[in-house]
Amino acid sequence: MSLHAGQEPAAAGTDTGFMARSHASDNPATGAFPPATSMKQQPPPVDPHSEARAIVRLIHQDVCLSKVLEKVSIEVARSRPLAIDTPTLLDERPHWRNIVDSSKDEKVPASRILNGGRLLATYTLAELGELKYDSEVAYQTMSPTLKTYEELDSDMLDRVKEATKVELDCQVCYALMLDPLTTACGHTFCRKCVARVQDHSTLCPICRRALGLPIGVHKVPGNQRLSKLLSTLCPDLLAARAEAAAQEEASMTGEKNVPFFVCTLAYPSMPTFLHVFEPRYRLMTRRAVESGDRKFGMLMYNKHRLPQGDMGITQFMNYGTMLHINSMQLMADGRSLIETQGVSRFRVKSWGMRDGYIVGEVDRIDDVSLAEEEAIEARERALPAAAANDIDAQVDRMPTVELLRIGTNFINRMRAASAPWLHSTYVANYGEMPDDPAVFPYWFATVLPISDEEKYRLLPTASVRERLKITAKWVKKIEAQRCSASPTPSETAVAEDDGAETPQQDPAAAVSHTPASSLPPPASPPAEHAGQTPHEASPQRERENTND
Repeated sequence: MSLHAGQEPAAAGTDTGFMARSHASDNPATGAFPPATSMKQQPPPVDPHSEARAIVRLIHQDVCLSKVLEKVSIEVARSRPLAIDTPTLLDERPHWRNIVDSSKDEKVPASRILNGGRLLATYTLAELGELKYDSEVAYQTMSPTLKTYEELDSDMLDRVKEATKVELDCQVCYALMLDPLTTACGHTFCRKCVARVQDHSTLCPICRRALGLPIGVHKVPGNQRLSKLLSTLCPDLLAARAEAAAQEEASMTGEKNVPFFVCTLAYPSMPTFLHVFEPRYRLMTRRAVESGDRKFGMLMYNKHRLPQGDMGITQFMNYGTMLHINSMQLMADGRSLIETQGVSRFRVKSWGMRDGYIVGEVDRIDDVSLAEEEAIEARERALPAAAANDIDAQVDRMPTVELLRIGTNFINRMRAASAPWLHSTYVANYGEMPDDPAVFPYWFATVLPISDEEKYRLLPTASVRERLKITAKWVKKIEAQRCSASPTPSETAVAEDDGAETPQQDPAAAVSHTPASSLPPPASPPAEHAGQTPHEASPQRERENTND
């Protein structure tokens, strides 16, 4: 029976370039390979132990692996007094690759009689420097009773497992390391824990040195040597740890665990651009991407502390939009630029906290059927005629097609007048005016510079007609205000004689009690600055944190 004395020599958590750098440090003067002085220079003699020395250097640079081997050596020392007069013959066998490659000048395989079972005897042979890294070993008991000393191997392995268990725990989550990842400073953590650390800092949580890892560690090679060690020493614990992690991730998805981003107003079918910089939301968006679902709920701040149904006064409005992450651009400092698309609307039923951000249970809001839409239109059109000055009643009696036409005609007139809120950059970000009645109200509210509180009225609606009525009333009120604010011919003549500019009324002021200033054309897609709490938001920052 044979036992491999080791595995393939690969750097823990590194690529092959790291091995080259380790060899390069052999030059004490420069820490690099000496320059070639001549093309005829003889190559340096091959050191048969160079591979083993490289592995030793890597072990010293891997703090976790170094501590594990230290614990192993302690248990070996404790086992030796128990292994007196337990002779075992060890015959070194060359690896099959060395047998095939006859050009290598191989030394005579070692053969030794050492005390102990297979584990202890093999460790001793390697400690004496007589066991090549890639050799195999054959065992034969030399006991007069042909005893194989299996109980010694079992006892020693149990003690090694118990002693090294504490060193294989992650120092961030304090659980068994899962998918270990080694930093530049030599400390090892779970891959997901390293990502959590990067949400807050680029320093190692143990030694405070730079992590030396790129943002987004899902593509960084893991510590394969420690992974194999974990699967060998504690396979059952590792399987239980992986199952617990999977269950934890599963518990974060579903309608009862929707993550909420309390930041701004968003609509279905409309893009929302986010600049994510706060650690809790960096964690939330990363989890959404890693889960494969790529969705989270967007909620608007409850600036005026209005009661939200059975939930009472909350920091957010209870109607929101489910967003899907289309793209995510990570920056060097951990911030990210995210482009999302609205998917559906929802109402929050209950909520709680997880790792600093809000999660909750939601009810999806869908529109009524087309047949019910037509029935609603028929009932409302049968209402008695309204007074000339009653805009709401007039709009309620209009056909749905006419409601859509009011909005589209208004956009065409404003575009002809070069309204700044219809600048080409906004159109490039949010698309051309849609002709779909179900989408038009969302697009119209996205580009129209009115208060978010007024725009929020679209979210609880359950019919396309109801949303078109809201947008039509906005247009009617804006036009009514423009007519009432228009100067008479005599006033215009006086203003021209005085050289004064005729005042222009803000059309959006008619829709809300809070006038909305017309925003200048943006130089780039507007991005919501994510992560600011309501009490931190200044009036200037509130203007910056809008999509309009």
